Amino acid sequence: MLELGYFAAHEQRDPSTLLEYSILAEKIGFDMVWSSDHFHPWSHTGASSGFAWSWMATVAALTSKIKIGTGVTAPILRYHPAIIAQFISSMDYMFPGRIFLGLGTGEAMNEVPLGFEWPPIHERLKRLEEAVQIIRMLWTGEWINFKGQYFKLNQARLYTTPKTYVPIYIAACGPKTARIAGKYGDGLLTLPIKKEVYIDKLFPAMRKGAMEVGRTAENIKTVIELEVSYDEDYDKAMSSCRYWAGTKIPNCLDIADPRELETLGQKISDEKLRESWYVFTEPDELIRLIENYLQIGFKSIVFLSSSPDEKKFLEVCKNKIIPYFRELRQ
Repeated sequence: MLELGYFAAHEQRDPSTLLEYSILAEKIGFDMVWSSDHFHPWSHTGASSGFAWSWMATVAALTSKIKIGTGVTAPILRYHPAIIAQFISSMDYMFPGRIFLGLGTGEAMNEVPLGFEWPPIHERLKRLEEAVQIIRMLWTGEWINFKGQYFKLNQARLYTTPKTYVPIYIAACGPKTARIAGKYGDGLLTLPIKKEVYIDKLFPAMRKGAMEVGRTAENIKTVIELEVSYDEDYDKAMSSCRYWAGTKIPNCLDIADPRELETLGQKISDEKLRESWYVFTEPDELIRLIENYLQIGFKSIVFLSSSPDEKKFLEVCKNKIIPYFRELRQ
């Protein structure tokens, strides 16, 4: 069944504002809230940097049914995977059946400011793979010893374990991470890229990873994060996307300073931004975009909105987008 998610971007909006929007997201019918989890933001001017974990607990306490999780947490350096496992365990214990965990290989902005050396991608991939195993093992409540290349556990045990099964989503835009999603994940979260990449690389790698451990990829949920901006005035909606221009720099994952990201992002053209950001002025335009991704094979849609008036975007979701797809789900 199709799920619709709202992305809470702590880089662009302060925690109190995101709390208001997330409570509203539940009221208008969204199924999930995905929270970014960064130390530094993607830009400098007008940016924010709320702490995802405490914020998520607040959202869960002030809502009643919407699912909440990270999109995504990097379990590589600043977070030990055992601490992530403990956090999510407590969340699911208090809010059973409403918590999920998104994991990825991370960005320099999260690790370098805290004094860590930024690892190459092959090391980050291995750290991610070890981390998923550790988290799963600790959730059993058993005594765990683990000796990996990067992480170790010495007779570790979580005394408060999840009350329900907690799904793990792996963020992947390349086949190596998609393979990890196939081996260990309940879902694969990705971004707008060429259709051929999904069909020829990501989905086959996910299926290959699943086969390696005797799983079936049909049970792995495919999630697309759509970056959108809405206003009746196209230029106004387009201008609002410029905050995220730094994410379109080829080596953006390796840059830790938001000031540098912002400066380099100023050189990114609107045409380049439009390769991933979808700017629309009519609800039917977004409906058609979503239907295209459903035809590709995605089962869940997450909206990261940079709309100049976010409440106006949520109103469109309430009146047009969610009712349209709710009919399809029935």
